[in-house]
Amino acid sequence: MRFLTVIFLLIVCSTSAQAARISGKVTDEKGQMLLYASILIKGTTQGTTANKEGAYFLQLEPGTYTIVAQYVGYNRLEKTITVGADDITLDFQLSLQQLSLKEVVVRPGAQDPAYDIIRNAIKKRPYYLKQLNTFQSEVYIKGQLQLRSYPKKFLGEKIEFEAEDTSKIKMLFLSETIARYSVEKGRKSKVEVLSTRVSGRSDEFGLSTPQIVSFYENNIKVGRGLNPRGFISPIANSALYFYRYQYEGTFIEDGHEINRIKVIPRRKYEPLFSGYINITEGDWRIHSLQLQLTKTSQMELIDSLKIEQLYVPFNNDVWVIKTQVLYPSVKLFGFDASGSFVNVYSKFDIEPSFERKFFNNTYLKIYEGSNKKPPAFWDSIRPLPLQLEEVNDYRKKDSLELAHKAPQYLDSIDRRRNKLHLFPLVATGQNFYREKKRETYGFNPLLQTVAYNTVEGWLINLGGRYTKRLDTIPASRRAISIEPAVRYGFSNNHLNAAGTVTYTHGRKYFSSFSISGGKWVEQINNNNPISQLSNTIRSWLFERNYAKFYEAWYGRFNFSNDVGNGITIFGGMKYEDRIPLENTSSYSFGDRKGIDFTPNFPIEIMTRNFERHQALIGNIGISWLPGTKYIEYPERIVNIGSRLPTLTFEYWQGIRNWLGSDVEYAKWRFDVSESLNLHLGGNFRYKMVVGGFLKRDSVAVIDYTHFNGNQILASVEYLNGFQLLPYYKYSNMNRLYAEGHIEHHFNGLLTNKIPGFRDINWYLVMGANALYADSDKEYVEVFVGLENLLKIARFDCVWGFDKGKVSTFGFRLGIRGFGKL
Repeated sequence: MRFLTVIFLLIVCSTSAQAARISGKVTDEKGQMLLYASILIKGTTQGTTANKEGAYFLQLEPGTYTIVAQYVGYNRLEKTITVGADDITLDFQLSLQQLSLKEVVVRPGAQDPAYDIIRNAIKKRPYYLKQLNTFQSEVYIKGQLQLRSYPKKFLGEKIEFEAEDTSKIKMLFLSETIARYSVEKGRKSKVEVLSTRVSGRSDEFGLSTPQIVSFYENNIKVGRGLNPRGFISPIANSALYFYRYQYEGTFIEDGHEINRIKVIPRRKYEPLFSGYINITEGDWRIHSLQLQLTKTSQMELIDSLKIEQLYVPFNNDVWVIKTQVLYPSVKLFGFDASGSFVNVYSKFDIEPSFERKFFNNTYLKIYEGSNKKPPAFWDSIRPLPLQLEEVNDYRKKDSLELAHKAPQYLDSIDRRRNKLHLFPLVATGQNFYREKKRETYGFNPLLQTVAYNTVEGWLINLGGRYTKRLDTIPASRRAISIEPAVRYGFSNNHLNAAGTVTYTHGRKYFSSFSISGGKWVEQINNNNPISQLSNTIRSWLFERNYAKFYEAWYGRFNFSNDVGNGITIFGGMKYEDRIPLENTSSYSFGDRKGIDFTPNFPIEIMTRNFERHQALIGNIGISWLPGTKYIEYPERIVNIGSRLPTLTFEYWQGIRNWLGSDVEYAKWRFDVSESLNLHLGGNFRYKMVVGGFLKRDSVAVIDYTHFNGNQILASVEYLNGFQLLPYYKYSNMNRLYAEGHIEHHFNGLLTNKIPGFRDINWYLVMGANALYADSDKEYVEVFVGLENLLKIARFDCVWGFDKGKVSTFGFRLGIRGFGKL
């Protein structure tokens, strides 16, 4: 390995010896650095980009060249040099563009000349969108994010950085990537990561998203989660309804007359840009732009985002993007951070020849060894020089990374992370780490440990998780986990214990299997529609024991295996010795008059509890997401989804007489679900289900078709349940049933017109749920609500209809990311 490194360095050195280094700085007339200015060799698309300090460099073979420096909003400057064996210093000082105004006949009520320019650009938009829909280029990507200010504490915890880090400004993230970006007919694309580097994290991979933010699209996606509706391009088909324009003047560049147009949103709180766009005269293409988004653009997560782009001619008819820079800024919970993410495009091929099946379901491929390149390699290929703070960050964090692998350091990190903290102990659970052995221990929070129900009374439910990574790679899938649990009810004096062992693996696709067994308390609906915390609150405070329980000795085996092309096969086998349970406690803190606890069985469908019995049940299923795309890492493949619906089929078989089993039935279920991005129209989601029993010779109530109902304030998962449905009222063993769930997230549409709502980004949501089992089991509910409350909450008003008549009304509250309350 050392021999190969020496050979590589000799090759780099010998190559460098044949070329001269051209370096310098790009400033304005006041000496201010022009960050990320573009440097080109005239007549080509070859060149480089200055860094945030305005510094640049080029390696050129001997010869005569015209070097062009340009920056959006400034006059470009050309200098001709003759390159020999010696290095050359070549600085550029750019002046602000002096715009000339055309002679325009101004009539009363006449529009600004900018509107005619924009109309012409809108007409040409489809042509330029499709003109370069097949190409290949190489892209250099550098991203950095710096923390400018931060609070001393967050959620009661002290904010700490490395002891060695005494600087006021913290470099949170620094990454570089060289990638090859290929596109065919505008629909197929693929990114190949050739080399990548993350400061202080040699096992990780940097940013690998060189996609061009194309303002030739009507609706523009910038990043993820900034606005689910996307943003409207200033030259979209409908742009004149959303923007006002001002003609600032023209300037001449390399024989091209270019119009500078100021872009102004007509209304606040619409997904719109503001800033400047430069349009060439006559052919009406984008030359360059400086646009920004702010909170009044209905941005989520960040406060502002500036975008700069520069296009250059590839030939007489085709222009290609040369640089694209994004500047995000965020202030949240006392944290103040900003960054820059620059893409430099080069080596364009507008008529590439792709191998057969080059475009497959791998959207992003990261090659083996791409993150193992030495610093000398990066110094030889990096198109813009690093800033001093970036050089220092690489040196410091890379050296710290080596120190952090020492046993003493890992022990100190464990001691720091393993301190007890109040919030995890109570609400989320506490984890403890042994990094040297790649082990993690976790314990359930207090809210899951202490509970109350009418069957067990007050109970203690102790549970935890042990996980062991079996590979040294942090992101490796190969791991084993053990989850033991012990449960004791103080009213019925039952002690239960169970455990699960899970093994995950799959170098290519994800696979897992688990074995579990013991004696435990389960809900009659095994989907557990009411959480332990919710049942405790409703039972103890309001005398509503909605959850119905049974006890079982059980053994279970489950597996799941991704096989590629969006297909996952799953299934398992379980055996249960099912024991009925009765209420043993009637204690209630509320002690509400006229309200009594109900028996511990679904009184809607049963007159008495079930008899003890045994059940052996097998199940098999397949899920298919057509058009699934993958990210292919050297050691694993990650599913990133698809725009098409997910299809899932599952089959259950109750097997009689084996191991004393008393059940005999066969049932099935098929569902299709999808999330449709309607851009400005919002997001439409649906899930449709059909199923039923093919055979029902001996069916226990536990094996009925149950629906995920809800009778508490906290909402159930919206596409998997009903918000007002009694938990067991419509349970059945019919040969056929159907259920459907739809909801539309307006994502700011309509509410952005309402003062108050638009300021706080509350979004309207509407939908309906329905089920049909037979003429006596028909139920529909409709809801309307507001979401994005405090960024995480949702509030709904829900109306329930039983066989066409309003039967109930209620409110539901959902918290994003917290699951069932």
